[in-house]
Amino acid sequence: MRLMRRSSLLKRALLSAFLYITCVHAQTNNIYIRVYFSPHGGCTEAVVRAVHEAKKQVLVEAYSFTSEPIAVALIDAEKRGVDVEVILDKSQEQARGTEADLISQSGIPTYIDSAYRIAHDKVMIIDGTRVITGSFNFTKSAEDFNAENLIVISNDPPLADQYTASWRQHLAQSHPFHPGRSHHKNGSHSRYYGPMTIEG
Repeated sequence: MRLMRRSSLLKRALLSAFLYITCVHAQTNNIYIRVYFSPHGGCTEAVVRAVHEAKKQVLVEAYSFTSEPIAVALIDAEKRGVDVEVILDKSQEQARGTEADLISQSGIPTYIDSAYRIAHDKVMIIDGTRVITGSFNFTKSAEDFNAENLIVISNDPPLADQYTASWRQHLAQSHPFHPGRSHHKNGSHSRYYGPMTIEG
């Protein structure tokens, strides 16, 4: 009986210690997680807000990229001195409606990862501390019509380091995007940044 009681007390003590350590760890790192769902669940707004808050760096991986609000947010970040770099799937070289031309011609280094049948990642790493990921493509369809999810994990440098290492692996096998090959949805003009030069 005493043995069972001691075992029960030991289990409780270990559980309490584990919960205390977990709590202290979470408080020390101050990790903050927000989740969003589409359609019309604020996913695009969350991405744009996070990019606006970037101070040093935004690294992007995207399968499909047709969201003008997100493209404009990235361009604004680049203009205020944030290091922005984008890796896209090879489909964006010929896709209609892609924002690849717009961001590339605005001075953002843009690359194509063609090493896979589909480069299906949807990731942003911001300032080495924040990770945005989920099923949510950076597209108008994902915001307005699709069932998608988006998770924003803030103040987690170890997680951001893992995603950054993966991003750099993809960059090493990518080639530069060539403006003019894709078909921007507004033809040769962006309503935000004026005429775009389309090369043959």
